Amino acid sequence: MKHFEVQKIAKQTVEFLQSQIRAGMTLTEIRRLAENKMLSLGATSFWYWNVGAFVFSGGDTVLSVSGRHYKTAEKVIAENDIITVDLSPQVGDVWGDFARTIIIENGAVVTDADNINNFEWKQGLLTEKKLHGELLKFAAPQTTFEELYFYMNDLISKSGYKNLDFMGNLGHSIATCKEDRIYIEKGNRAQLGSVDYFTFEPHIALPDGNFGYKRENIYFFENGKLKEL
Repeated sequence: MKHFEVQKIAKQTVEFLQSQIRAGMTLTEIRRLAENKMLSLGATSFWYWNVGAFVFSGGDTVLSVSGRHYKTAEKVIAENDIITVDLSPQVGDVWGDFARTIIIENGAVVTDADNINNFEWKQGLLTEKKLHGELLKFAAPQTTFEELYFYMNDLISKSGYKNLDFMGNLGHSIATCKEDRIYIEKGNRAQLGSVDYFTFEPHIALPDGNFGYKRENIYFFENGKLKEL
């Protein structure tokens, strides 16, 4: 199976979750729904510490933890709530990697950011989309991972947010072994074009904010132009 097919499993799973999530559900239910859906769509395993879906809600959306230590919190979705879902399906040795922030208002998912009533949440989601838009403009095959790290962290700061990632990075290459990943981080002078695929996954919050926002896609170069997988 090719990378775009495995990534499609993750994308379809988020669409499924958006149609299913309601106030009153637990995070454990959401994780189970996500993992079962990915398996039903063809995933054979989950590459990140065997956790298929990292799910946080409310104030816990600011948390950034390794999969080695992740445990799904015993929380119930409120009538107005914010959820981050990070998926890692695998088929054979091919990975998918996809994350979204989901907003619940009046007990149901709001699928269009422009229709979100909570101004802070709306701005968080729109800022994430802006960062990904800037990536498509800025990144070239010869751009180094370190150059992208500094450029995007500066843009995050100028946008009024901070980087929440526990390692300080903004994404990684797609590999076949977790230990072989290289990161969008300071000191990594490898060029983006030296890898077949890489993720961009800024996890951000307002400096004094109570909520975190995450949006992750896989990207690749085609004829020198960056594209979303």
